[in-house]
Amino acid sequence: MEVARIRALRGPNLWNRRTAIEALVSCAPDETVIADVPALETKLHSRFPSMGSLTPAGDKAAVSLAHALERVALSLQAEAGCPVTFSQTVSTTTPGLFQVVVEYTEEEVGRLALLFAQELCTAAQQDAPFDLAGALAQMQALDEDIRLGPSTGAIVNAAVARRIPYRRLTQGSLVQFGWGSRQRRIQAAEVDRTSSVAEAIAHDKELTKKLLAAAAVPVPEGRPVTDAEDAWVAANEIGLPVVVKPLNGSQGRGVTVNINSREHLLAAYEAAVKIRRQVMVERYLPGPDFRLLVVGNKLVAAARRDPPQLIGDGVHSVRELVDVVNRDPRRSEGHATALTKIRFDDIANTLLAMQGHTADSVPPPGTRVILRNNANLSTGGAATDVTDEVHPDIAAHAVAAAQTVGIDIAGIDVVCETILKPLEEQYGGVVEVNAAPGLRMHLSPSYGKGRPLGEAIINHMFPPNENARIPVVAVTGTNGKTTTVRLIAHLFDQHGWRVGMTTTDGIYVNHRRIDNGDCSGPRSARSVLMHPDVDAAVFETARGGMLREGLGFDRCRVAVVTNLGIGDHLGLDFITSVEDLAVLKRVVVQNVEEDGMAVLNADDPLVAAMAAACPGDITFFARDGHSPRLMAHRAQGKRVVYLSNHALVAAQGGFEYRLPLADIPLTHNGTVPFQVDNAMAAIAAAWAIALPWETIARGLASFVSDDHAVPGRFNVFDYRGATLIADYGHNPDAIAALTQAIEAMPARRRFVIISGAGDRRDEDLQRQTQILGDVFDEVILYQDQCQRGRQDGEVLALLRRGLAHAQRTQIIEEIHGESLAIDTALKRLSAGDLCLVLVDQVEAALAHIRRRIEESEALLVPG
Repeated sequence: MEVARIRALRGPNLWNRRTAIEALVSCAPDETVIADVPALETKLHSRFPSMGSLTPAGDKAAVSLAHALERVALSLQAEAGCPVTFSQTVSTTTPGLFQVVVEYTEEEVGRLALLFAQELCTAAQQDAPFDLAGALAQMQALDEDIRLGPSTGAIVNAAVARRIPYRRLTQGSLVQFGWGSRQRRIQAAEVDRTSSVAEAIAHDKELTKKLLAAAAVPVPEGRPVTDAEDAWVAANEIGLPVVVKPLNGSQGRGVTVNINSREHLLAAYEAAVKIRRQVMVERYLPGPDFRLLVVGNKLVAAARRDPPQLIGDGVHSVRELVDVVNRDPRRSEGHATALTKIRFDDIANTLLAMQGHTADSVPPPGTRVILRNNANLSTGGAATDVTDEVHPDIAAHAVAAAQTVGIDIAGIDVVCETILKPLEEQYGGVVEVNAAPGLRMHLSPSYGKGRPLGEAIINHMFPPNENARIPVVAVTGTNGKTTTVRLIAHLFDQHGWRVGMTTTDGIYVNHRRIDNGDCSGPRSARSVLMHPDVDAAVFETARGGMLREGLGFDRCRVAVVTNLGIGDHLGLDFITSVEDLAVLKRVVVQNVEEDGMAVLNADDPLVAAMAAACPGDITFFARDGHSPRLMAHRAQGKRVVYLSNHALVAAQGGFEYRLPLADIPLTHNGTVPFQVDNAMAAIAAAWAIALPWETIARGLASFVSDDHAVPGRFNVFDYRGATLIADYGHNPDAIAALTQAIEAMPARRRFVIISGAGDRRDEDLQRQTQILGDVFDEVILYQDQCQRGRQDGEVLALLRRGLAHAQRTQIIEEIHGESLAIDTALKRLSAGDLCLVLVDQVEAALAHIRRRIEESEALLVPG
């Protein structure tokens, strides 16, 4: 068994809406039926007992080694704690070749699981050992290292619950919520609107105290110190006991409290100065340490934090008791779990000595041993929820502290005897204001109930019922995608929106191209959704990107399917028929929002059948308003767009809106049928987004299909009285549509210039010239710049073969080079002729045509 190719499907895909690893797996003849391999299933289970049955239905003849790989890869992730449930293995048209699909939650973990699954299957085949425990430990460590921590994860989960899309921007905790101009970002528990100035203030403990004191928030007396001796002087000025801590710090690092002696203070100073050179000494406030969490202008959670401590049993040493406590599954080295492991360091040893213990001492039964004076969870402390007990005056002080510093999400540290009384009545105070506070003590406290902080933060960032989505229209199909995309984008632009658009010739944001090349895949879509200046997005969604990576979005507001036909890369990636293609293109329709719309071509049965897969509503469009499918749809009160009496009609129930073809330049007054289809699709999409009809009409009237607005899509030029049409049509259905339009155009003689893409099937290349040979008088063949795996001259031979029985073509010429082929045709054109140029390199070909037209016009200028 060999894994020939691995893809990460990072969005909704052919198999599922979940993220998944897709592997192309080849099995030897003796591996295609696992039952034929003696005791293999038994050997697999002996190495991985919890992998589950390979034959749940009892049909062992249908199970290959690829199926075993799938089952093991999924089960390994589940055993490692990843919440995955979906996997599938599908045989291809090639015997012994399978597509294995396994869900993942973290891509790197999914890839590692597939690798270990292959190793386990090989070990079973070879009757060799497999280190299951080691593999699971490695996967668990990787998952813990790269998955979102509890704080960020809680916020993300709350966003998902409100159907707010998110994207993780780094391997860390930087996350974007929403799309385009509606996006917001967080870094762990810090939001994008918290300024760097506020964060700097929060890190400067002396400045924070001054500001809080000015705002009448109780704070302990204290000052910065220059060295250890100055720290002792400050402690005597303030009066013991005191607290020593770094002037700028977080997570309780370097903080020592309740210092009552010079020796203790000197050790505390050394611990603090290791964190920051500047150190502060302040009065020690008696009482427990409380953390109050403020989001916006509300106190949303509060917890009492207790320092790491042990209870002696008269048997175990302090070190052994720590080991026992650290075995609690809620504790880990980092922040991925509810609690952090207790650790020994200089501060812990100093504190033990003050209590008359060492690490190897055996405390008497019931003796409480404190290992830290501060109660931060990051140093091994525990938390008890006290949210419902906070006195209103303390809550008000906490909110005032957060707003004085300017922190949207703030952790306010308060020390007082009780949280039930005002601070002023008990000599308590606010000791710190923390930006980006940890949330886990409130989400999963050691004692008490967790608080829904993710929801609180998301509700602070986004108003009620706001899902932070901009309108997204995804356009797919075989032909007409680019023109339809550009027309919809133009209609949105007329509405005043800043539009992001992806096509096969680039990414555009607000009329400016920010990337070029074929940008019809998911990565380009994600780039647009990240752009802060995009109010609406229109995506050309090609088959290749869906197969390679899935969709670049989780849901779209509108899905448009223009048509389906042969020649759209059939034969590649196991898409061998138009029916296979329909299943793939249907992915876009399946991922329409529940209150969204699919715009489907009712004249195409395969496209119309996609209506059953749409979670939202359906608009059908068709040239014939009396087609049974259209009429039945309208009778149900649904939306339709159709052609009637030289106008496009949008109708629903008793509502009708007519758009005369004469006012839609794209359609050439209705003489170009495929442009009529594109216009209907765009109208339906704009209607679905609720654009005003006046805006739609204005946009249709101002959209011209020239080489600037829609390069390479039926661009019409005049060359010395001859009509020149440049188009990127590159499959039989596109060429059939072009010839239908051209036959309706008057011409003395018709010329065509054509090449062919090498990755098309032989029959599709021949079919293109078969169609052209019945319509054009002269055919000029030229060799494409990229043969895409074909031998030199092979494509031209196939194109010539298609002309063998041409009914009209009499002259065939072969030219090497697109520009030379265009020049050859231009030299033969006379007034009244028509020439169709099927361009390959769109920008270069159009630039060459424009240059030749300019040269021709210059010759006509007198003098």
